[in-house]
Amino acid sequence: MKRHLSTISLLVVLTGYCLAQRTVQDELGRKVVVANAPHRIVSLAPSLTDTVYAMGAGADIVGVSNYTKYPPEAAKKPKIGEPLNPSIETIVALHPDLVLAIEDMNRLETVEQLEKAGIPVFVIHPHDLAGIYTSITDLGTALNRPREAADLVSRLHSREQAVRERVKGAAAPQVFFVLWPDPIFTAGKHAFITELIEIAGAKSVTDDMSDNWPQISPEALLARKPDSLLLVRGSQLTIEDLKKKPVWSSLEAVRANHVFYTDDRVLHPSPAAFDALEDLANQFHPLGPHR
Repeated sequence: MKRHLSTISLLVVLTGYCLAQRTVQDELGRKVVVANAPHRIVSLAPSLTDTVYAMGAGADIVGVSNYTKYPPEAAKKPKIGEPLNPSIETIVALHPDLVLAIEDMNRLETVEQLEKAGIPVFVIHPHDLAGIYTSITDLGTALNRPREAADLVSRLHSREQAVRERVKGAAAPQVFFVLWPDPIFTAGKHAFITELIEIAGAKSVTDDMSDNWPQISPEALLARKPDSLLLVRGSQLTIEDLKKKPVWSSLEAVRANHVFYTDDRVLHPSPAAFDALEDLANQFHPLGPHR
């Protein structure tokens, strides 16, 4: 009899566990049924991994995409492949109770394949700092960590405001971001890096261009007369390379070695972007002895 009651008790517990689910809405407006407290999470993009770690849930991640760098310990997690083409078989074998995706890097086909396999997928699509704050809040809802998400948003807000206050009233360098030198590609009005440049106390001379990543003519570059360039740190393109190119060598910014640097953190709609923001502000407006 006792054995029979124990079996019934176990079934009740397991049934209660299976029913411990919630329905949440992701940033595509999709209804997603998730575990009450997901503890086996697969992240399909590096920025998602960075955000989950920043909320204190890194231990719950069982798989990450290639190119994961932030935070450094996340790179040691099992890999599930490229963000655009992850291995569905590998993901399924990890037995996740939730997969996190981002619209700009992950395909809808991937989401559909995983859901056909019975795995819930929560999708976000942040495009700017305001979008990062919203996505952190939404991820906090999906992971059932609303307090941790709110705390993280508060800390990031404070960091953004500290940068804004520090550069307030300072003369803004006129910056041209070099995405590619020939043909010339740069950042337009709605590119994430353009927003970071502005908050960090500079002005992108192409912040009036509607395309995210516009191509411009050599004549247009010379006409905008940037006083500084912004290059990608660690890339093969250097200021010395630009000095050897006819159009670029005509720019005073090139001749005078007026150059700032950024890195791939500006491409992460996650807490890593705030590291990039502070780095840019420190370059645009170094703290002097009087500060």
